[in-house]
Amino acid sequence: MKSPILQVMDLGKRFGSLVAARDITVSVPAQQTVGVIGSNGAGKTTFINMITGHLRPSEGTIQFEGRDITGLPSRTITAMGVSRSFQVAQIFPSLTVFENMCAAAAICRAPKDFLGHIRTPFRSPESVAEAETLLELFQIARYRNRFAVTLPQGVRKLLDIGMAVAGSPRLVLLDEPTSGISIEEKFDLMQVIMLALRNRNITVLFVEHDMEIVERFAERVLAFYDGTVIADGTAAATLGDARVQTLISGPRAKAAAGTVADV
Repeated sequence: MKSPILQVMDLGKRFGSLVAARDITVSVPAQQTVGVIGSNGAGKTTFINMITGHLRPSEGTIQFEGRDITGLPSRTITAMGVSRSFQVAQIFPSLTVFENMCAAAAICRAPKDFLGHIRTPFRSPESVAEAETLLELFQIARYRNRFAVTLPQGVRKLLDIGMAVAGSPRLVLLDEPTSGISIEEKFDLMQVIMLALRNRNITVLFVEHDMEIVERFAERVLAFYDGTVIADGTAAATLGDARVQTLISGPRAKAAAGTVADV
């Protein structure tokens, strides 16, 4: 059994009288790939935002690699080795793909103060080397000189996630990595992402509404409903759970759910 990289205990979040998350206790071993499912408003994004420091929990604790990160600023948590991508790609549209990667690598290496980002060379040898590696790893090197604003949606996603991986985080949280991607492209896109993240031994939590993606790529699935986890197990067990099918996913065919792609 791999040691836990992330431990969440009795986590909750309230906005006045609204309970957005409650009684969440989860332990994630290092290098596991975890899918996070649930209908809109179920608490998935609140959960991710608390782990990454974008929201302060109302109760409970979060530990990353044995250190308490509960309520720390998002920049501090990122510097400790936790990164994320958003549903809408967070890239610099007026820069080329290569320049975007260099910028991400430079920011990760900058001293953690405002002036540090200004002083850090945009194209230092270290930043350039990291950018070149990530372009190859995410299979977008052929787009290196394209301006980001001109990229197809799938390439924008790969660039965004590649930028999130700059600086070698140990835990990455992905918010709907295949949203906006065509049916024909979604499996190939996710295959590239998972290959790249496993190449760097990164633990992954990904929020996803597409159950085909979840059953193919997640080793484990957390199902959220009404702000809490109602099922936690292998993809086959969680997606086969009667309550999950009733409240979240709908009836599943008897195909081999939970088969993780050979990546």
